[in-house]
Amino acid sequence: MRAIRKNGKESLARVLEAEAAIERFLKSSRRPALLEPGEERIVIGADNFYAERQDGRLTVQAWDGTRHVVRRVVGIREERLGKLELIVERFGKRQGTVLLCDLERPAGAWVGRRERRMVLREWFRRFLLREFPGWKLAELSAEPNLECSLSPSYPRALLRKGQQAIAALACPQDPGAANGALSFALIWLDHVRRRERQLCVEDLLLLLPAGLEKATALRLRWLDPGAVRVRLYVFGNDGLEWEVDPLDWGNLETRLDPCRRPDAADAGWLERLQSLKGVECVAVHDGSVSLRVNGLEFARLAAGRLRFGWLRHMAATQPDAAEIEQLAAELARVRCAESPDPTHPLWRLVPERWLESQVRKHIERLDARLLPDPVYGQVPAMAGAERGVIDLLAAERSGRLVVLELKTCEDVQLPLQALDYWMRVKWHLDRDEFTAAGYFPGLTLSRQTPRLVLVAPALQFHPTTETILRFFSTEVPVERIGVGVEWRRDLRVMFHLCGTREAA
Repeated sequence: MRAIRKNGKESLARVLEAEAAIERFLKSSRRPALLEPGEERIVIGADNFYAERQDGRLTVQAWDGTRHVVRRVVGIREERLGKLELIVERFGKRQGTVLLCDLERPAGAWVGRRERRMVLREWFRRFLLREFPGWKLAELSAEPNLECSLSPSYPRALLRKGQQAIAALACPQDPGAANGALSFALIWLDHVRRRERQLCVEDLLLLLPAGLEKATALRLRWLDPGAVRVRLYVFGNDGLEWEVDPLDWGNLETRLDPCRRPDAADAGWLERLQSLKGVECVAVHDGSVSLRVNGLEFARLAAGRLRFGWLRHMAATQPDAAEIEQLAAELARVRCAESPDPTHPLWRLVPERWLESQVRKHIERLDARLLPDPVYGQVPAMAGAERGVIDLLAAERSGRLVVLELKTCEDVQLPLQALDYWMRVKWHLDRDEFTAAGYFPGLTLSRQTPRLVLVAPALQFHPTTETILRFFSTEVPVERIGVGVEWRRDLRVMFHLCGTREAA
């Protein structure tokens, strides 16, 4: 049985309070566990935990097949249902915390996330102390800092040696986290530089899981070495860490499919559907035609065959024409700027696609140098999950390529996601592959470096966007275009900024 052994006299009120709290926790818990920062949890069973009070001191013990934890309890930091955080005294009279949690309660999921963060943080601490013995670990944290956009998913640290300092950040073993690590590392570096103005913080250390570092390594080539020096380390499942050279990575994983023209057999369906109110026909580089209402696709036409439906496409025949027209009419009624119900799911669905529709219709409002046609979507192809942004490739009348990245809400990752797509466009352009693959027919493409343009509602650029862009190489000609809040009704440019200029 889990028990509290009472030996000796009660000497301190806080010991009594902690003792009673432990009893309450054990009685109310269905699957209790003990968690200490930086260590794996110990699930408490019938015979591997007890608390003992003796001579005014309260000691808790827990053990499993690999560890035996003994801590003296000196107080309570927090108590609530399913969670009890105790203040404990470690060896050398250093204070710390031990968390008792009920894994069966909703708080257990939070505890699991916090446990993984704490384990990574303490492992990161040992790595830094081992790899940089002459440096002082001045700061180490895995707590959120919403004001500075610092995520708790990434432990961050500051190393000092005299007036020199290194900002460091570690990434958990998660592909999504690895993709976002560089953004948060640059934000952390900028925060440290602003806060510690007396220090020279030139270097940024980034620690990533082995096998998930390639995307970051490729991005590092396009950062300004005068703005940041990045040291990239990786760690394996065996606990070993080693430094890698970003230049060791090979070519990009990118593919440029041939650009095909719509099939002549599609003409009959197209003639009928494109005359419907609100319907837009977007030619796709694979030869199909996407039929949309303000960006929401309801049908796809390819090789004379039509598939329709906005949740799941079904094969269509001529008798289905009336149903397809009715579907398009309903979308046009609901999915419009003057919609009677802006809370309708169809109105709220895929807003980036709606913004894409507006940009395609009014691209010359964004920049008079841009050709209104053709404008390609998602070429070259990028492997991986949905990126949450819209990639468009357009061209100036001069033949210079322009990459447009569209986003309708704040996103820390927008600058580096845009860089991912831009570097692939540049890679294919440098090899003169766009013309050979049939893109931009009749236009002589310039070999000039493509422009990178970020487009979003003016108030929806994330506050860290300028911060991250300041670290971009001058070889990346980046711009931001902010459009008005009523962009669904009327696409109006509120500002057009080059580089890291601030909006007025």
